Amino acid sequence: MEDEQFRQLQGIVLKSQMLSALLHNWEKVALPDCWVVAGAIAQTVWNHRFGFPPAHGINDIDIVYFDASDLSEDAEAEQAARVRTTFSDLPVWIDVKNEARVHLWYEAKLGYPIKPYTSTIDAIATFPTTATAVGLCPRNGSLELCTPFGLSDLLDGVVRPNKRQIRREIYEKKVSRWLKVWPNLNVVGWLEDE
Repeated sequence: MEDEQFRQLQGIVLKSQMLSALLHNWEKVALPDCWVVAGAIAQTVWNHRFGFPPAHGINDIDIVYFDASDLSEDAEAEQAARVRTTFSDLPVWIDVKNEARVHLWYEAKLGYPIKPYTSTIDAIATFPTTATAVGLCPRNGSLELCTPFGLSDLLDGVVRPNKRQIRREIYEKKVSRWLKVWPNLNVVGWLEDE
């Protein structure tokens, strides 16, 4: 089942001109422990599932990497600018984040502290929903997959909170935006007693 789901995901992702262009030129990203993650993958799958064009509703592509040797904002900004310049032909913003430094700004932005991540995979496991906690990385001629919650929710159009790190208001804000773009999503509400 898992292999079948992975083949299904790979087929959908590689039909997307944006994601395919990025993944086929991955060596140009050249960042440590680096993955394409979250929204652009999930939203590409939702577009396929609900019959929308592949780029429908996709505002950005998230690329995350892990470099604990340089936690400066400047280094992250330089890498982000370099990647955006390299892929300037893509019609969306490319957001590049060093997951090794997220704990340094998270509290100021979201109102509560988090522990430092130990790797990109550790960070992906905290993403706000089970469907968006997904990463892809070309390695050795094939795609490597990181899905701490599996692929069922993603492929079935189910949005379920991952409560490891987020709070209810963040989840509900994301869901509200997504439902305007993908109204057929099956949203699991935030249950306080879980």
